[in-house]
Amino acid sequence: MPYQAVVHPEPPDGGWGWMVVLAAFIQSALVFGVIRSFGVFFVEFVDYFGELSRRISWITSIGIAVQQFVSPVSSALSTRYGARPVVMAGGFFSSLGLFLASFATSLVHLYLCIGLLSGFGWALVFTPSMASMARYFKARRTLATGLALTGVGLSSFAFSPLFQFLVDMYAWRGALMIVAGMSFNLVVCGALIRPLTLKEDLTREDSAGMSLKKLSSLFGLHLLSHWPFMRFVLAVTLINTGYFIPYIHLVARARELGFDEYKAAFLMSVAAVADLCGRLFSGWLGNSRAFRLIHILVTWTSLTGISLVLIPWGHSYPLLVTISLCYGFFSGALTPVVFSIIPEIVGIKNIFSSMGLLQMIESIGGLLGAPLSGFLRDVTGDYITSFLTAGSFILAGSLVLVTLPTFFDCLTRPAPQEKDAMMEAGERSPLGSAPDPGGAPSPHNGSSYEAVPKTEKMLPDS
Repeated sequence: MPYQAVVHPEPPDGGWGWMVVLAAFIQSALVFGVIRSFGVFFVEFVDYFGELSRRISWITSIGIAVQQFVSPVSSALSTRYGARPVVMAGGFFSSLGLFLASFATSLVHLYLCIGLLSGFGWALVFTPSMASMARYFKARRTLATGLALTGVGLSSFAFSPLFQFLVDMYAWRGALMIVAGMSFNLVVCGALIRPLTLKEDLTREDSAGMSLKKLSSLFGLHLLSHWPFMRFVLAVTLINTGYFIPYIHLVARARELGFDEYKAAFLMSVAAVADLCGRLFSGWLGNSRAFRLIHILVTWTSLTGISLVLIPWGHSYPLLVTISLCYGFFSGALTPVVFSIIPEIVGIKNIFSSMGLLQMIESIGGLLGAPLSGFLRDVTGDYITSFLTAGSFILAGSLVLVTLPTFFDCLTRPAPQEKDAMMEAGERSPLGSAPDPGGAPSPHNGSSYEAVPKTEKMLPDS
């Protein structure tokens, strides 16, 4: 990026990075906050179009899948042209899709407008924003990620009752128009993402040429042979299959049990508050370096799966509220760790491509999860099997995470002098070092992102 005069030898760990955190905060709210609160529209679409639950479920599933599947494209565009113009374009497309959806006369229109167009816009927004934020931070990366992703919890708390109010006042078409106007603020947030030039970027530019190897580097194809990363991707894909089910079907489950629409929507608000607390606590816990990120991630993932499995037993409203609180806290807590642990596996030099590739592959889970849940509801007549299956997918993902290298070899806290030594060494990757695309030299002459020697079997503390 030629107009960026200052070259940083390493992430500044603050400065304008906090403005990027603010932008990512608002962007996560206007992307996943909207997706999570779409259960309100789900009930309206079922009543208006008279379709089966599984067909309505495809609206959000396509949107989530496109958002994740197109992420490698957004990563490549951000690497080539910078994150700022890509995110601003994504904000425009996501808003346009929601606006056009307000004129829909069939489910196909909703599939195209919300699923494809808004989903494409969300892809251009989310991955470049998170990757840009990760480039600004090192020691405080988990804390910054947790703060940015609290936008999802706050917006979920506010959006569920807000959307229900808008639907009651203006019907679902008018509500979608207002949501589209809200989403247009993504363009403004994209303008806040100031380009950051690191020393490694200059190294990469000198070694890169117009070749298949450069194309592989842009799209992260070289990471397909990185087995620790691919196991991590498999785990996240399984988690993603069940992760969004409560945000799509929990309102319908509460209505099924006889609770009114506002009590049902309040469950999402309760889960959103707990989600917010979980993200903040998880960011603080990861930043404190009291436990290793991989162990924290497995713990939150397992508890999330268990809470999902317990939802069918929530027949009374107080019990359902309690389970929603637990699910919201645990599911919110795992998200910052998922994004913070990626640089430990592949290194910061691969942050754009790795996030894009991860989002693309995990889109399989996002695409199949909600329709599978809706199908099981149509077959069985209730949502019990749907939530049991969703919880099982998340628990399976936690089992895959246990197979990552050094998980069982690093069950003790590092001594203070060992932690200091690791911080001085930079971001080393005991979970596996990514291969360098195109034979390009490693950043900082290859010293910062090498695999940790056998004598250092501790996870880094970033």
